[in-house]
Amino acid sequence: MIALINHIKKFVPLTDEEAALISNSVTIQNFRKKDLLLQPGKVCKSTYFVVQGCLRLYFINRKQNEQITQFAIENWWITDQDSFDNRIATGYYIQAVENTQVIALNKDVLDELFIRIPKLERYFRLVLQKVYTAWQRRMKFIFDQTDEERYGHFSSSFPEFMQRVPQYMIASYLGFTPQFLSKIRAKKQ
Repeated sequence: MIALINHIKKFVPLTDEEAALISNSVTIQNFRKKDLLLQPGKVCKSTYFVVQGCLRLYFINRKQNEQITQFAIENWWITDQDSFDNRIATGYYIQAVENTQVIALNKDVLDELFIRIPKLERYFRLVLQKVYTAWQRRMKFIFDQTDEERYGHFSSSFPEFMQRVPQYMIASYLGFTPQFLSKIRAKKQ
């Protein structure tokens, strides 16, 4: 719980009582590599804060290939926001890329915490603003950069992913095939 409380305190102050209320309202869950936290057809009932490990959010595209839209490592949040907010069936998977521990925050519990600790809404607004900014940048990179430029930017901006995430997943996230990624990497060496 300390990781989550410390993360929240980076954005908004918390009293000891508020920190205790949050800690008592969430659950810690452990997942093994390849375990699914969410799958299509289910409603996403929680948002997940990664304490340790790595998760990915993906869907199966028209060509029956996995298309990764998001990764989450330590101190990052991940959920299917549409399913979570609107209580509708998801079209996504959330899967553990490695053994992972998360703090799960249920939608109903979160709504209650917003009433009892209003500053939490500010915290989540600020976090979601950062996520939205990252998505906008990613879209610009996808449409404005070559595949080689996208790979170079990703590998220099997120070197920890290069060591932790299989290359085929990085290729999926960047929007090209694993074979093309191998060619790009071969050119760099």
